[in-house]
Amino acid sequence: MNLLFIILNIVALLLLVGVLIIMQKKHVSFSKRVFTALGLGILLGLILNIAYGVDSEVLAETVPWYNLIGTGYVKLLQMIVMPLVFISILGAFTKITIGKNFGKMAAIILSFLIGTTAIAAVIGISSAALFDLNAEQIIQGDAETERAEYYEGRSAEVADKALPDQMLDLLPANPFLDFTGARPTSTIGVVIFAAFLGFAYLGLARKEKETAAIIKTGIDAVYKLIMRVVTLVLRLTPYGILAIIARTVATSDFGAIYNLGKFVLASYVALAVVFAIHLLIITLSGLNPITYVKKAAEPLIFAFTSRSSAGTLPININAQTTKMGVSEGVANFSGSFGLSIGQNGCAGIYPAMLAFMIAPSAGINPLDPMFILTVVAVVAISSFGVAGVGGGATFAAILVLSALNLPVALAGLLVSVEPLIDMGRTAVNVSGSMTAGVATAKITGELDKDLYNTPLSKIVTEEA
Repeated sequence: MNLLFIILNIVALLLLVGVLIIMQKKHVSFSKRVFTALGLGILLGLILNIAYGVDSEVLAETVPWYNLIGTGYVKLLQMIVMPLVFISILGAFTKITIGKNFGKMAAIILSFLIGTTAIAAVIGISSAALFDLNAEQIIQGDAETERAEYYEGRSAEVADKALPDQMLDLLPANPFLDFTGARPTSTIGVVIFAAFLGFAYLGLARKEKETAAIIKTGIDAVYKLIMRVVTLVLRLTPYGILAIIARTVATSDFGAIYNLGKFVLASYVALAVVFAIHLLIITLSGLNPITYVKKAAEPLIFAFTSRSSAGTLPININAQTTKMGVSEGVANFSGSFGLSIGQNGCAGIYPAMLAFMIAPSAGINPLDPMFILTVVAVVAISSFGVAGVGGGATFAAILVLSALNLPVALAGLLVSVEPLIDMGRTAVNVSGSMTAGVATAKITGELDKDLYNTPLSKIVTEEA
């Protein structure tokens, strides 16, 4: 009987995939297909959740089949992340403007990423105070207790991680290892390696113009090939979102979410405020924030459903360059740096909220101004090197709590609602990197305002 139900669940997903295929053949816009996939996925997930229950054997055996589409799509995105980052950064150096603006551009992007993370930490503390959160409110089940013990063990591994060591971790001792994504900071390592090659190209362009011209031709050819692969993968976005959100909703423990509802609500209030600050930055840059929301919708939706900043990178860069008018150099640097530095949701809000909640148990007044300043400073510094995949927030929390000499057990006590909160955190992370890209491009004069202000309906992109 279970096999029959599993087959029916698979057929239901395939039928919805068929609906999206029909929409594509009828030339329904890409944005509408993405939103339709999101709605259908939520509906299917709710039906499966209600029909079988979170812990059912049928659902457990159905999920791997849904992963063929959902996780398969994320893996394809992750497949092109490193080649895209490398060739895009290197290719940006073949355009003369980046040689002049590189230092200024990188400094502005990093300032936005780190600055907004510090602000996010203040907002996280404020939200925790507003909702009067504390560690005693966390209900500990078997899963929570097991995770708490695990993270207490891990705290010893990161407690002695000094800032110089964190900075050294960013450097690519073996760039070929970083191309495999073996380290949490691999993306930044690839960026640094590509930047060195880029500066080497600029040197050749001054001294050996014929050699530089040959190199530029090769870089441009590889760039076009990689971008073609990106286009092919992005066309699968609606199907990936459908399967991912259906799986996520179907396997969500709504009972646990209800028990920890206060923390979930406080988290999303903080995330909403940080997103509002992103819109404020866009507004202060002299740009329409509503336009930003419309053009950032697709990468933000995918970040929300996939919980992977790294997987969202190709969609992030594509939205910045083809819809918002950000230059390729700025878009690639902001997107790439945003994977491991200054993640507003994972490295900003979350660790700060946990520090506020657990401080009383260590005899510390969480509203003490010096404690708050210390938390903000530690959060900003610790935001270097946070992995751009699910679990990065927990790693950031361990770093912050360890640096503050606070018990790290709480980092593992929210396992029941971690996926739900991580969805919002990831979307805010991606929004932070996109905001940094758009604002930096505006400041450095590398933003095509006409393209930014062009309605989406008049922008024809290949992935559509």
